[in-house]
Amino acid sequence: MLPVSVKEELLRKIESHHANVVVIGLGYVGLPLAVEKGNVGFNVIGIEKNEERVKLINAGMNYIPDVNGEELRKLTLEGRLSATCSFDCLKKADVIIMCVPTPLTENRDPDISQIVLVTEQIAKHLRSGQLVTLESTTYPGTTQEVILPHLLKNGLKVGEDFFLAYSPERVDPGNKRFKTKNIAKIVGGVTPACLEVGCNFYGQTIQQVVGVSSPAASEMIKVFENTYRAVNIALVNELMFICDKMGLDVWEIVKAAGTKPFGIQTFYPGPGVGGHCIPVDPYYLTWKVKEYDFYSNLIELAVQINIKASYFVANKISKALNQQKKSLYESRVLILGAAYKRDVDDARESPAVKIMSILAGEGAKVVYHDPYIPEVELSRKLILKSIDLTAEEIARADCVVIATDHSCFDYELIVNNADILVDARNAIGDTMKGRREIIKI
Repeated sequence: MLPVSVKEELLRKIESHHANVVVIGLGYVGLPLAVEKGNVGFNVIGIEKNEERVKLINAGMNYIPDVNGEELRKLTLEGRLSATCSFDCLKKADVIIMCVPTPLTENRDPDISQIVLVTEQIAKHLRSGQLVTLESTTYPGTTQEVILPHLLKNGLKVGEDFFLAYSPERVDPGNKRFKTKNIAKIVGGVTPACLEVGCNFYGQTIQQVVGVSSPAASEMIKVFENTYRAVNIALVNELMFICDKMGLDVWEIVKAAGTKPFGIQTFYPGPGVGGHCIPVDPYYLTWKVKEYDFYSNLIELAVQINIKASYFVANKISKALNQQKKSLYESRVLILGAAYKRDVDDARESPAVKIMSILAGEGAKVVYHDPYIPEVELSRKLILKSIDLTAEEIARADCVVIATDHSCFDYELIVNNADILVDARNAIGDTMKGRREIIKI
């Protein structure tokens, strides 16, 4: 009888759901993934540096809106999901998934320090028969140029002793239709065996798995997807600038153009772009291609236009105040929404926060309301806390700005009590048209 190979043994564990899974990073990507794996029978341990999150998970309490709280509680009670701050559990792991943050530095360069830190910990515990995958957004080449060399240091062979792949997260926080389970999963393995094991693992819980030629191809797909969105949002934001000059309603233009059944995909203008992906991913791509003596003028220009959109909204606020013979300086401006998009509790790279910073820098008295974001830090010296949204607070403001169109906002209350209302999201639309002048971007 032929001996069972390392790959075959690992595949058996995966297919029988007896593989021990470790997810590193239990944020909006890692926790939903951990719950999905636990739901089909895998034993899952999450490594999280935030001690409060560890306590919450081990108590069966949820903190990610996209996660089903009852499912999480059931998994913790059954002992199939737990959390820790220690990397010691890597010794018994069969599958290790990295879901760590990859932000930008102050100079807008890629910051993969968390990937490196975690990889070093994995390398210390790496043994034969493990699958390691990276899901964090990064530049093409990271898996093979940064992660693989660390994992090869103890003499194990990739594709024979252990397996390495890149499978980008495609989570869309707040999306009611598409969740981890029904979003197609891209997988790129270092070797054909790595690809086979990686696809097999993700295929246990995800409806469609798409294998590609390499981790670099998979990494490029990730940054392309969000760069595509950034460029198209920049196009419609520039259209917004043009329509403003010509006295046209950009929302009318975009809505009507979207009726064409081919050749156009509708993107909407706004106060800028936010979240972890769209404002960040283009920088990962443009930074990497400089190694090849290439500069992507189109992508870099799109980034600039989307940043300009926040200043455009701030200028609209200033002009609206001027029309009422008020100065932005010392005016009380109430910003509605601090999250980067509707109905999420994430303010990373939020254009709403950017607008607050711009206005505060011009001397405005900025206050905000957001039930999802209790406080925002505009600078080391200026931290704002969310205020209650009341008729009195709305009327007290010299200008009210809808920066994030949360569905929980009482727009009737807002329209009825705002002295000056700037709508940066077309949240009011035509439903209350004529009630009072609403300044749309």
